[in-house]
Amino acid sequence: QVQLVESGGGLVQAGGSLRLSCAASGLSFSSYAMGWFRQAPGKEREFVGAISWVSSGLYYADSVKGRFTISRDNAKNTVYLQMNSLKSEDTAVYYCAADRFKIKSMQYEYWGQGIQVTVSS
Repeated sequence: QVQLVESGGGLVQAGGSLRLSCAASGLSFSSYAMGWFRQAPGKEREFVGAISWVSSGLYYADSVKGRFTISRDNAKNTVYLQMNSLKSEDTAVYYCAADRFKIKSMQYEYWGQGIQVTVSS
């Protein structure tokens, strides 16, 4: 079955950096667009960014543009979210997701379990 496993979360001070990884298995990774989403306490899940199948398309939410970078390594079946200049409002559970056809959407087919990122001010 398809599994998406996030890693790299944790506690970081405002202004710091973290890199999240999402390892995929059970799917033809290079055929899937990969997205990152987050959900803060008391808020709805929101789109953070996404990368197309061969990295030619990159999309970011305005709130993270210029600070976050998404990349993928199809040889390792892994997608990354590099987060720089972190702010307290970036605190959330971060999810990676995979979809065969959709990129800028909330309706991805497969989802990871999520990982906590906490930014202290």
